[in-house]
Amino acid sequence: MRIGIDARFYGPLGKGLGRYTQKLIKNLEEIDDKNQYVVFLRKENWDEYVPENRNFQKVLADYRWYTLKEQIYMPKLIKSRRIDVMHFPHFNIPILYRGSFVATIHDLILIKYPTKKATTLDPIMYKFKYWGYKRVINSAVKRAKKIITVSNYTKNELIDYFKIDKDKVSVTYEACNGVESGQLELPDSSFLPRHNIEKPYILYVGNAYPHKNLEGLISTFKDFNADTDRKYQLVLVGKSDYFYERLKEYADKKGLIENNDVVFFGYAAEKQLADLYRHASLYIFPSLFEGFGLPPLEAMSYGLPVASSSASCLPEILGDAAVYFNPKDKNNMMEVMKNVLGSRNLQEVLKEKGFNKIKQYSWNKCARETLAIYNDIH
Repeated sequence: MRIGIDARFYGPLGKGLGRYTQKLIKNLEEIDDKNQYVVFLRKENWDEYVPENRNFQKVLADYRWYTLKEQIYMPKLIKSRRIDVMHFPHFNIPILYRGSFVATIHDLILIKYPTKKATTLDPIMYKFKYWGYKRVINSAVKRAKKIITVSNYTKNELIDYFKIDKDKVSVTYEACNGVESGQLELPDSSFLPRHNIEKPYILYVGNAYPHKNLEGLISTFKDFNADTDRKYQLVLVGKSDYFYERLKEYADKKGLIENNDVVFFGYAAEKQLADLYRHASLYIFPSLFEGFGLPPLEAMSYGLPVASSSASCLPEILGDAAVYFNPKDKNNMMEVMKNVLGSRNLQEVLKEKGFNKIKQYSWNKCARETLAIYNDIH
């Protein structure tokens, strides 16, 4: 069987989607020596992937996602490679593609929680883009031979929203191996003062899209710090973009930038990220909606206690290894932060449970379950 994988999101270029695609391909290389694989990449991530299995070859598909070129030229390219089963790790399947395919749909954030705050487009263009998004994802769901999703929560959302048969949707959990390059090295705290981190700190890692609820976190943190004897910093780690710049303006208006109460770290290399996890006092995840939620698991892999939103799939994924709060209730979020930071015993319990929780997830298992789906539909 010739299996195609749309890896245009591969690696850091595609953020969470990129990590999923990267780990899936790596583990498929380790377990499958029978099938032939064609991995489609863009120029930006062409050098990121070097096949380690002779049955895997890469092909240039330099069409940016969500574009007309993608819709027109991607189907022709896939057809030219005589693909039996194509795997799209995102919903952006070209409407004109008529081959047999599997689609991974990670969440329904843009459908369930559309907001103009999540775009830089003007209102007319946003409406047009939103209409196009709904049409493409609806087409993908209806035409896919099988849909993969990363939590039972999202599976149920897909079934309810699109009215599809539950047997069409399979759940393959993602996994967490920590920030690999940093785990075996000695911790380094010398870089923290260079980034204005000089107090015990609460950590968040991820993007600043509106559904991440970082404005709510910043507002809560201001009240939390005013109400506690031991002062903390809030460190936000994520590549600077329009959304982070807008959040920085919000924090500045709250008076939290001048004295470094809130630190916008920006992008962190893997070694830096590993050490940020190691030296933090608490990891906090205030999101309103998630498909899986890798960052809290990543924090657990470093023994960091986690306080998480109770929204969407997070209790399913994190289980009893986190303490939960209502992300829309500022007082509840503050109470949970105080409880964890004020109890060494609770911190140790969460640390131990976190180590056990991450063992339940495996990229190897994810790849095996995905391969079984390929074989099932061919």
